[in-house]
Amino acid sequence: MSVVSAYFEAIARRDIEAMAGMWAPDGEEHIASQVDTIGPGGVREYFTEVFAAFPDLVTEVRSMVSEGDRTAVHWVATGTHLGVLWGIAGTGRRVRFEGIDMIEVRDGLIVRNDAVPDGMAVARAIGVLPDGGSAVEQRLFSAFNAKTRVGRRVAAERDLERVAAGVWLLRGGMPRTMNVYFLEDPGGGVTLFDAGIKAMTGAVAEAGASLGGINRVVLGHADADHRGTASGLGVPVFCHPLEVEAAGSDEPLRTYHRVELLGFPARHVYKHLLAFWDGGAVEIAGTIDESDDVSGFRVVHVPGHAPGLVALHRESDGLALTSDAFYVIDAETGRKMPPALPPDAFSQDTEQARASLRKLAALDLSAAWPGHADAVTGDVRAQLERAAAA
Repeated sequence: MSVVSAYFEAIARRDIEAMAGMWAPDGEEHIASQVDTIGPGGVREYFTEVFAAFPDLVTEVRSMVSEGDRTAVHWVATGTHLGVLWGIAGTGRRVRFEGIDMIEVRDGLIVRNDAVPDGMAVARAIGVLPDGGSAVEQRLFSAFNAKTRVGRRVAAERDLERVAAGVWLLRGGMPRTMNVYFLEDPGGGVTLFDAGIKAMTGAVAEAGASLGGINRVVLGHADADHRGTASGLGVPVFCHPLEVEAAGSDEPLRTYHRVELLGFPARHVYKHLLAFWDGGAVEIAGTIDESDDVSGFRVVHVPGHAPGLVALHRESDGLALTSDAFYVIDAETGRKMPPALPPDAFSQDTEQARASLRKLAALDLSAAWPGHADAVTGDVRAQLERAAAA
């Protein structure tokens, strides 16, 4: 942590040479996932522009947490836009923005920094974008939407994947591992199973329109990354009775979530991620329970990860949509893996989740599509039983 502390002290006093001297020759700075600077030279170039644009920039560290060779830093910066930034001459406007840096140090030098600054706040403050919620912003976005509406609909149709007869999948998030399922309804239109994250709302609405319109949403459970679009679609939302209270809560963390069980840096990042993914409280129009029919699928109650977690099973072809009854990606790294129980950090009762997974395994399944990433196919029963026994 001493190197990182010294680095932010150098930023606070705008000492570019001291900052550059703390970087490895091939160190990479990733700003909003892009490689923007490399090594001391890149740091000099980047911060020379920033400090010239904001000569009175003040940077304050709000929190700093380290584990091993990595340190997470939450910072806030304020300054006056007096010089050129992004090719834009100084406006004289005061700017306040914040961000999170994830810094890795080896042999006393910084080798990587993944920085996530609030670039939108800077753009609004210097006048590149209008103020949030203003009439100007609404006119700007209306014009943009009018121009792109047809293109978005075509993109939605293209992005839909046909999972089986009358079932489509739309993937979202970054990486694209948030799954929303569209189930064909007998009278026309579709039912959504799971609602993804808030950022998917537009894409989900467009995809639903291409399939005849969204009739309702059925939540596999009420976690933030599964209810994200539900409040923004303007259709009735249903869930298991044991999820009604959580669905109606503004809190993205469930009472039983234990993010402290996650490794570093996930334990510090997930609270921010859940808030970013969440679309807020959802008004529940009705409930579904064991053996109810949802668009030709039978509801299967599979508690453990969440008390009211449900899967959908269609006996005619052995297809199951399982929400978070099992994971096929590592929740901390995003890497693909064989089916596994949901992480303890996000589960109410792991032993109950184990029993629920065995309940799914006992069904005659041809494919099990989870809430994130790809399906389990082949000998589904054996794979789920191995996951339950692990």
